[in-house]
Amino acid sequence: MTLLAVERIKLFSTRSPWWCMALALGLMVGFAALVSASASNAGELSVPMSQFGFTFALAVILVLATLSVTTEYRFNTIRTTFQAVPSRTSALLAKTTVVAFVSGVLGLIAAFGSVGIAMLIQPDANLALNSEADWRQVAGTGLITFFAAVVAISAGILIRHTAGAVSLLLAYSLVAENLVQLIPSIGRDIHQWLPFNVANRFLTGNPDLAQVVDGPGSSTSTLAPWAALAYFAGFAIVMLVIAIVTAKKRDA
Repeated sequence: MTLLAVERIKLFSTRSPWWCMALALGLMVGFAALVSASASNAGELSVPMSQFGFTFALAVILVLATLSVTTEYRFNTIRTTFQAVPSRTSALLAKTTVVAFVSGVLGLIAAFGSVGIAMLIQPDANLALNSEADWRQVAGTGLITFFAAVVAISAGILIRHTAGAVSLLLAYSLVAENLVQLIPSIGRDIHQWLPFNVANRFLTGNPDLAQVVDGPGSSTSTLAPWAALAYFAGFAIVMLVIAIVTAKKRDA
């Protein structure tokens, strides 16, 4: 518990996490307000449409999680942490737990806040969470941001440089996965198993790209939604294990 308290203090004692949290929340709720205000009538608005800003908020959360690690490497405070805590595994797991929990709660607040602002702007719209798919689309955002933060922390531990880690994560999650589909013959098959594409499968629950789905991008994955979440969680855990093993073998 002491390690968790220390990591909580370190996370909230600097300005960048606060700015990132405010930006992620503002982007997701702001896009929901924009989409709701732009709808010509209440019938056009749906629960998935209220989550239109998820991709942008996720990008900011990835930056937040990465900075929580790379900032320590930049200012060499990670060296002090490893000297104070005999087990690097414990220290890194504590950091991961705190940052991932904060990211998950932030994603949850942003998702429900988006639905809330949409209801305020379009009170006659059908935005009630009446199905498992609706609940997964909104409440499931917290689970995806939780595990996405684990992936970002792992990348930060492995790369250690803010610019490199942030650039890699954003380029991969926003651009590279979609570009894989352009590879002749095997591109679409590979894309089905890429982690952020699979994460969208959990949220949208619909692999049929012929159907218009607003909010988080439609997924080409054919996994069942909860199997998709398990896959994404497994990927995050594997990344974290690799990062911790690497951190233990090299100098701080």
